[in-house]
Amino acid sequence: MQKNDLVTVEIVDMGTNGEGIGKIDGYTLFIKDAVIGDVAEVKIMKAKKNYGYARLMSVIKPSEYRVKSPVCPFARKCGGCQIQEMEYERQLQFKEDKVKGNLIRIGGIKEERLLEVMEPIIGMEYPFAYRNKAQFPFGTDKNGRPVTGFYAGRTHDIIANTDCALGVSVNKKILDIVLGFMKDNGIHSYDEKSGKGLIRHVLIRYGFVTKEIMVCMVINGRQIPHVSALVEVLKEVEGMTSITVSPNTRRTNVIMGDRYEVLWGEPFITDYIGEVKYQISPLSFYQVNPVQTEKLYRLALDYAELKGEETVWDLYCGIGTISLFLAKKAKQVYGVEIVPQAVEDARNNAEINGIVNAEFFEGKAEEVLPEYYRRYAEEHGGEKAYADVVVVDPPRKGCEERLLRTIVEMEAERIVYVSCDSATLARDVKYLRGEGYEVERVRAVDQFPHTVHVESIVLLSKLHTKQSIEAELEMSEMDLTVAESKAIYDNLISVPSFKTKSKRKIRE
Repeated sequence: MQKNDLVTVEIVDMGTNGEGIGKIDGYTLFIKDAVIGDVAEVKIMKAKKNYGYARLMSVIKPSEYRVKSPVCPFARKCGGCQIQEMEYERQLQFKEDKVKGNLIRIGGIKEERLLEVMEPIIGMEYPFAYRNKAQFPFGTDKNGRPVTGFYAGRTHDIIANTDCALGVSVNKKILDIVLGFMKDNGIHSYDEKSGKGLIRHVLIRYGFVTKEIMVCMVINGRQIPHVSALVEVLKEVEGMTSITVSPNTRRTNVIMGDRYEVLWGEPFITDYIGEVKYQISPLSFYQVNPVQTEKLYRLALDYAELKGEETVWDLYCGIGTISLFLAKKAKQVYGVEIVPQAVEDARNNAEINGIVNAEFFEGKAEEVLPEYYRRYAEEHGGEKAYADVVVVDPPRKGCEERLLRTIVEMEAERIVYVSCDSATLARDVKYLRGEGYEVERVRAVDQFPHTVHVESIVLLSKLHTKQSIEAELEMSEMDLTVAESKAIYDNLISVPSFKTKSKRKIRE
């Protein structure tokens, strides 16, 4: 295969980023926008020795899974919806297979075991208009007019579109108001190359339960000229609760500034997940799909198996979303979060919900928990800190090994691992399985329909070697050979990397 070759290929598989995979005489091609089952003409864009990347030129025979008319006319161009052109049920299968494949290949879990413990993926009844948060970049079109929308795939070229199919309908009204204000007052969009221009992004948050709306203007400066005129129009939008501005003058891809100022209304909006009320500021981390988030958190609560007497650690807790769910059923919950504003929000959220058994620590989870464990031993004569349940919901990079090691040392009975990246989840699960834990339940939750991203949740339970050893010793009193005894033991405890120390006890 050579660059610029035109070839016809059948798409037989999909990659983890949603790209179609085709093969020609054993040579693998990765093709963006191709759907499994398509027969397509593609152009080779980059050719390696054993594989290459190609551009979809035309679909000769469409897949049975390809939708005839995507809801969004920009679906292929936009970098937001990588797989909107695939029917939703097939998207769910792709995501479930992705989680399953990573747990088998990276996590080392046998497929037969995974079939026993993995539950069907939870999808959405209506997989559009689900985002309660959107950050719209601003730019300038070829005629010098301000535009906003989303970036085209793998670029920072803005596709002008104020009506994203994944966002709430009020977004369009707000963005049109801002664009009109900019045109009327000669206010320019920020230009990444020159560093000039004022309006960088507009952040919009929407409370699905409360219907409250927040607008935060991210600007390359200290203030917006004639901003009072903009505020007067925005505050008339039904549900408008908070209008703020966040200065960000850094030459960086980071969207938000370090602080924000209230232009009108409250510094936050409120919303609910289940019965728990949350205050959400412009800088708060809050799951973008509230419908699926409630399902995910109820799963986490179910997996935790709380009876009311447990001590729970919630690591990477954000504004306390999962922590406060757990606190309703646990004796004590400790949350850890690195973002100061999020910790402040978490404490406030506990207060407004009347929850007194949740305490929050500011810092990196991989530093806070090991330090707590060390100090506890010092202050209690060598006694180890203990946790009944540990919940982790880390960023895409997963957990650092020293954090996992501390969780193991604390002898948590159950670990509930919530993940937005099933590859790093699988890596960490492999470590925990090697330290005496086994996977009991697994489920994927589609938080982000039409994208390649998927949330997953795993329950790991601590294996109790003492009971297993006692059962083996009782059987050894019967007329069993050593080989027979070991065979029965291995059948009772199916864990690949069981500790050598435990095996020595059996032989003794």
